[in-house]
Amino acid sequence: MSPLLTAEFPRAVPATILILRAFIGPCLIVHGLGKLGIVGPGGPNALQGFAGWLQSLGVPLPGVQARLAMLAELVGGALILAGLFYRPAALACMATLAVAALIGHKGGGYLITNTPPGNEYALNLAVVLLVMALLGPGAYSLDAALFGGN
Repeated sequence: MSPLLTAEFPRAVPATILILRAFIGPCLIVHGLGKLGIVGPGGPNALQGFAGWLQSLGVPLPGVQARLAMLAELVGGALILAGLFYRPAALACMATLAVAALIGHKGGGYLITNTPPGNEYALNLAVVLLVMALLGPGAYSLDAALFGGN
């Protein structure tokens, strides 16, 4: 029973990374699409609404920041899913989510169910993205296929 509780399974790492990419990449893509109003309740003016919210928080250049966040989630999520330019994409998305946790959810505490919503989701996703960047794209990725590596 002890190996089941304490042993590492190095052969499972590539599949584990692939599973993370298969779920976190689309999650980020959906958030980017939400900022464009393609999914969710935002409608055709979702990006302008997001920029207005950023402005209300005192974020400088809110229109630029809104577009950068949307691009990080949309393009970064697609790159993470494909495992292409994986680490830069994961770090860009991590930075976006860290800003969301620290600024966007400031004053909401930790729980996302708080009013206003806390930073629980954004903070945990930022940490997951950091771990993913540290692990690398894995053997089942375009980075591995195109650039080699172990």
